[in-house]
Amino acid sequence: MPRPSTDGPVEKQALTTTSGARKPRSDSPPTNALAADLTRQLGPRKVLHQLSERLNYRYDAIQFGVTPLAVVLPESTADVVAAVKAARAAGVPVVGRGAGSGLSGGSAPMQEALVIAFTRMTALQVFPERREAVAQPGVITLKVTEAARPHGLIYPPDPASFRTSTIGGNLAENAGGPMCLKYGVTGDYVTALEFVDAAGDVHRVTRDAYDLAGLLIGSEGTLGLITEATLRLIPPAKFTRTLMAHFAEVGQAAEAVSAAIAAGAVPAKLEFMDRACTNAIEDYLHLGLPRDSEAVILVDTDGNDLDTVTGELALVEQACAAAGGVTRLARDPAEADALWQARRSISPALGRIRPQRMNEDIVVPRSALPDVVREIRALGDASGFHLVQFGHIGDGNLHPNIMFDPRTESPQAVHDLAHRIALVALRHGGVLSGEHGIGTMKRDFMTDALDPATLDALRDVKRALDPTGTLNPGKILPDPQTPEAPHAHP
Repeated sequence: MPRPSTDGPVEKQALTTTSGARKPRSDSPPTNALAADLTRQLGPRKVLHQLSERLNYRYDAIQFGVTPLAVVLPESTADVVAAVKAARAAGVPVVGRGAGSGLSGGSAPMQEALVIAFTRMTALQVFPERREAVAQPGVITLKVTEAARPHGLIYPPDPASFRTSTIGGNLAENAGGPMCLKYGVTGDYVTALEFVDAAGDVHRVTRDAYDLAGLLIGSEGTLGLITEATLRLIPPAKFTRTLMAHFAEVGQAAEAVSAAIAAGAVPAKLEFMDRACTNAIEDYLHLGLPRDSEAVILVDTDGNDLDTVTGELALVEQACAAAGGVTRLARDPAEADALWQARRSISPALGRIRPQRMNEDIVVPRSALPDVVREIRALGDASGFHLVQFGHIGDGNLHPNIMFDPRTESPQAVHDLAHRIALVALRHGGVLSGEHGIGTMKRDFMTDALDPATLDALRDVKRALDPTGTLNPGKILPDPQTPEAPHAHP
């Protein structure tokens, strides 16, 4: 992924005290009019304007963009309002940002902009009597369940990055996670939202009438900036059982998944990793995963009735055996935790293989899974790239990852392979994204996925909520003037 210009000579890093606390920057005046205005309104503590600081906000976990003009670290909705209005007066776009762990370029500015980073908006309240939590967007995902657990409640959405990702980012992408098959994704647990629109006005919406909250969830900050969410909580299941199955051929794992669910099993988690993925994890953590198998699936069944839990697991076990798989039940919670540690360690494990990767995020009908995983495997083999497949296979959500080194391998060839993978999903009745979003990575592919009339309807929605196009421009919707819009390669 080509790195953008650093906008001239790099400024000196901000000074720190021996304790690590940042010294006041009163001797370092803002570098542009917008930063100066924001500093006057919000104070120097909430505004980053030095180049050495702004550079850290030009990318997410997969995509580089353009260095922002300034970065605001709001601590309240009022701060967000002031920042949006200042940017609007200056004619500068606004890009919202959470932890920067996104995987589609959604929070990477595509032009000089104001970045509003929500990491200081971390207020969280739990209301056990109504089974709800109210969270600001900077709350770490895991913190919601940690706060709810003493009250006998949990927050089910659990993206793999749940220890670092924020509620605001999860809402922007409608993130899922291993529990999404049985329990649903982020949007299924939202009862109300507060957001700031493109004009700087504050709105509070619930899930009724036109369900504007539902429209904002998954819109990647292109329709409004979410400043608070009311989240539904549920009691955890009393019993959980875990199983691992491995297969001699990747399509067999997909066949077992389809058969198990057709037989009536509804696992809490049903995850898939191919051989390249399991070997990467073994090289990283040495957990004892089967290195010679072409595919592994991990399964949790849960519930409040032990007979139902073990019965569902038996259905999965039978489907795996019929498809040619070898199964192993976790003996105790410690062994189960080790297996799920493997699934959550995929990203750092893959990071040791190549310096960069393009993380695809397709969803296909479960009946198409065997054909799809085989076709993607064939595409990877033919391409010469190191391609890894894993994902939430229980609901048809696959994450083919193309590993590459931009110093020796073509980013354009990577993008072309990702496009061919996307076309496989569309050909089998699938969609482009289940939880990572469209961002810039798959913006070009939207003309394959949707007809011109539908794209125009989506543009009408964008214009209605963001008439001047200032909220996160360059994301999701391709340029209507050209068949394929310009894009930044990974």
